[in-house]
Amino acid sequence: MYSLKRPHLNYKIITEIIEEGSSVLDLGCGDGELLYRLKKQKGISGRGVEIEERMIMECISKGISVFQGNLDEGLKDYGTNSYDYVILNQTLQVTHKPVLVLKEMLRVGRKAIISFPNFGQLKLRFQLLFKGRMPVTKDLPYQWYNTPNIHLCTRKDFLVLCRENNIRIIEEIDIREGYRINSIFANSRSSEVIFILEKYV
Repeated sequence: MYSLKRPHLNYKIITEIIEEGSSVLDLGCGDGELLYRLKKQKGISGRGVEIEERMIMECISKGISVFQGNLDEGLKDYGTNSYDYVILNQTLQVTHKPVLVLKEMLRVGRKAIISFPNFGQLKLRFQLLFKGRMPVTKDLPYQWYNTPNIHLCTRKDFLVLCRENNIRIIEEIDIREGYRINSIFANSRSSEVIFILEKYV
């Protein structure tokens, strides 16, 4: 169910964010590559949640602790504040209940790290405007009829979601074609966005 994982810049950025020796839960962890890197480089204690059996076997082959689970059913097996960080990397857009998933992340983790493709980027707008077809890019490589993505959103959409659900944005990192960017036009320029979040007390 969850999105195709491929190594790219956000692995490096997320690794920089995570503090040494932290506890990490990676939701929709795919083949476990991010957790593997975090264990090697930051000495974290980590666990993944994944729904696809093939990906679970990949995790096990890397020595990653992983549980099979559907994120849309919540994280009832995990206690409040039981992890330092909960990660949702390129997976929000394929969940059926993104608000539930986000709230559960912030219940279980002291901080949440979330990344998703920005559907507001100009490249996508131009493809839709001039070609009249659903956009296809490196970050959104699927055709409309085989995509797992069901809740695409823009950077601005996510900002509104956080405001409406009392979620504090600690930091925002905007990425364009694999590189960090700093721009007041991030909603139209960034191809991917990473947010570090926490609950307001």
